[in-house]
Amino acid sequence: MQASTATDMATAKNINVGPIILLGAPGAGKGTQAKLVARQYGIPHISTGDILRENVARDTDLGRMAKAVMERGDLVSDDLVNGMVAERLKQPDCDRGFILDGFPRTVVQAEWLDAELTARGNTRRPVVISVDVSYNQLLQRLTGRRSCPVDGKIYNIYLQPPTNQNICDVCGSPLVQRNDDKEEVISERLKSNERRTMPLEEYYQKHGRLYRVNGELSVEQVTADIFRAIESAAVAAGTHD
Repeated sequence: MQASTATDMATAKNINVGPIILLGAPGAGKGTQAKLVARQYGIPHISTGDILRENVARDTDLGRMAKAVMERGDLVSDDLVNGMVAERLKQPDCDRGFILDGFPRTVVQAEWLDAELTARGNTRRPVVISVDVSYNQLLQRLTGRRSCPVDGKIYNIYLQPPTNQNICDVCGSPLVQRNDDKEEVISERLKSNERRTMPLEEYYQKHGRLYRVNGELSVEQVTADIFRAIESAAVAAGTHD
């Protein structure tokens, strides 16, 4: 049985939605959707970047080890990241569920997360939702970004263009493109993301936990589809009537 429509927010905050993972390329909108999911269901939005910075700021044992690694210019190891995630998931606000942002990034991390949830006695496995956007649409979203160097207003020359080409509507300053938004840089980012994400999608598909939504629809339509996927999984798990 599937939930035909998403429930209202008050009811949604009582649903045991379990762990949620959003997958998607840069520009797919998963960050926006993660915040909307967290608000709808009253669950924490857990960003590995945020908990890494928090551990460093609080000078925890894990934070000190991570800081030393980063100061050497190295990548923080899976063991350190996993440890920080494990500590965060112990917090009571995660009891009904949580949404992970930036984790897992590899199949090894996905396997660790499954094992960690099992060790905690959590029988719910993550609901994994892929926000799918075509390569050409992603290029338009990312390479089309232009910003005003004076007031910071952001445009997209393809999707939300200024009234006058390459001129800020507010102050008339010439718009600029960041180096990170140039096509050759974006293209490599998208290819790198695909190489990293494909094994994860295959892992979750094999375990019957992967849902796909069309990320090219309006923000509101994508949100509704994600809510339906989450609630369908809750119905299947017997945690939502």
